[in-house]
Order: sequence, then C-alpha cells, then structure tokens
Amino acid sequence: MRVVSLVPSLTEAIARSAPGALVGATDWCTHPADLDVTRIGGTKNPKLDRIAALAPDLVIANEEENREPDLAALRDAGLRVLVTEVRDVPQAFRELARVVEACGVSVRPRWLDEAEEAWSALEPPARRTTAVVPIWRRPWMVLGRDTFAGDVLSRLGVDHLYAGHEDRYPKVALEDLRAAAPDLIVLPDEPYRFTPDDGPEAFPGLPCALVSGRHLTWYGPSLAEAPRALGEALRAAFR
Repeated sequence: MRVVSLVPSLTEAIARSAPGALVGATDWCTHPADLDVTRIGGTKNPKLDRIAALAPDLVIANEEENREPDLAALRDAGLRVLVTEVRDVPQAFRELARVVEACGVSVRPRWLDEAEEAWSALEPPARRTTAVVPIWRRPWMVLGRDTFAGDVLSRLGVDHLYAGHEDRYPKVALEDLRAAAPDLIVLPDEPYRFTPDDGPEAFPGLPCALVSGRHLTWYGPSLAEAPRALGEALRAAFR
C-alpha cells in the first residue's frame, strides 16, 4: 500500500497505524517529527504532478482542508481519493477508523482506543464558560458554526459565542469581538500562531488561554492527550 496524505493530522494517524505506507505528505505535516517522505506542497496548493509521480494506491484528503478542484484533478489522473469529513469528536473517531482501514490496517490501533477512552471518561463540566476563539488576525477570523474545534471546546465546558453564525469561520471586527463580552478568549497557535506577545494585547481585561492548535484542531493520536492538555490551558487562564 502506497499512501499520500494531504491532511497533517491524518498523516500522523497513518504513520502511527501503518508504518511504511506513507510515501508523500504536505509541507505542513509535522508529526511524527522524523517523517521521511516526499513533500508535495501545501494543503491548499498541492503539487499534483508530484503526487501522480509517486503512484499512490490511495490519497487521503479532507473536505475542509483540501480544495475540490485539486481532488477532482487527482481523480481524473486515475488516483483513488478518500475524502474525510470531521465536524465533531464522534465523527472524528469514525473517520479515523475508516482511514486506517483504507490504508490496509486490519487491527484497530491502540491509540484510537485510548483517544476514545480519554473523551468518554470526561466528567461533565462543573461550569460553562463563554469564549471567542480567533483563528486569524489581519483580518480577525473566529470559530463559527459546525466546527470540530468548537465541539472539542464544548465538551470541555466552553461555549464559543459565534457557534450560531451562518459562516463556519466568520470575519468579525475586533471591536465586535470585544463587545461580545466573552468570559474567555481562546488563542490557538495554528493556523495563526498566537503567542503571549501576539494576541492577548488585543483583548485587554479579558482572560486569554493560549492553547495548542494541534490539540484543538487535529484529529489523530493527539486526541488522546487533548482533554488534559486543553483543560490545563483553559484553567490556567483564570489563575
């Protein structure tokens, strides 16, 4: 089995579950750190000729991460493309199981069981917190409706204020974000790399939780660590 992955979190899942199957991955596929495969460009601008030259048996993609015209071109080139859709935590587990099975894995990976156990063992939140979750600045963009990251936060007791917006990642003026008066600002380090010096200063007087984007937005082995890692970062914002 020869697999090309166009999704960083799924790259990590495949590498853990089917060692040796990956022959290509995007420039943004950072996990595992020692991954040694052909790089085929970005998630939004993959080098299609390079992918075809690898002669993969399967290309793994995602309906949000990757562009349909690129996926259509790969299919037209005779390649099999598996497209995932992940909008909440249960769907992530179903899609991960489908991906690893498509990659020829006959035994369910232990990490997948551990990840499901970590989320099923969550205690109901003692209290709920409202939040704004920027994912970009210049312009400011935030989590909107129907997102995996929004579901992750909801399960940890955080209700983001734009969950009912008509857009999944709306652009919102900074003054409107402040006026929404959330209890908390959640600042991930991807896709925009918010840091202690880049992000919190825009929200004076509001607690800011700097969180790992990998734990907030990736669906793969990191899901096993995500409840603990995110929970600690959220609690630290109120200390």
